[in-house]
Amino acid sequence: MDIAALIRNVPDFPKPGIQFKDITTLLQNGPAFKYIIDGWKARYADKNVDAIVGADARGFIFGAALAYAMELPFIPVRKKGKLPGETIVQEYELEYGTSSVEVHIDAVKPGDRVVLIDDLLATGGTIGAIVDLMRMLKAEIVEAAFVVELPPLKGREKLKGVPVHTLVEFMVD
Repeated sequence: MDIAALIRNVPDFPKPGIQFKDITTLLQNGPAFKYIIDGWKARYADKNVDAIVGADARGFIFGAALAYAMELPFIPVRKKGKLPGETIVQEYELEYGTSSVEVHIDAVKPGDRVVLIDDLLATGGTIGAIVDLMRMLKAEIVEAAFVVELPPLKGREKLKGVPVHTLVEFMVD
């Protein structure tokens, strides 16, 4: 299936010069969404995965569906201030300034094998912070999986040795 053809390019969003990769058009295609989840389910079926970790917000879409399909717990990593229980927080660099993500301290146990899911790997800031959170909780990261990767933005470099799996790569202008 040609996943790339189902992803809309939106020029100058959210600001001039950005070529935004819009996955909403992909999500509107039920067979394509199923294809992605079924493919990841098969990929991780024999990896002894204990939980699926999804990045706020679009990682929740794919991560929750994968966790459901694999009958595994889903662990949401949220933007700071969105989780009600006791959390740990990791700050990361943005193009201009910083941001933070958090996870409940009891979300995973030491030694749990987790797969990290997000829709897009660009600069790697968010997912790099999630890698740090999982390491703080002493989880073992099996792999980080993305629908889309923008290789010129070098996001893999922030993943500190974590295996990366992507379905589609786009070169950016």
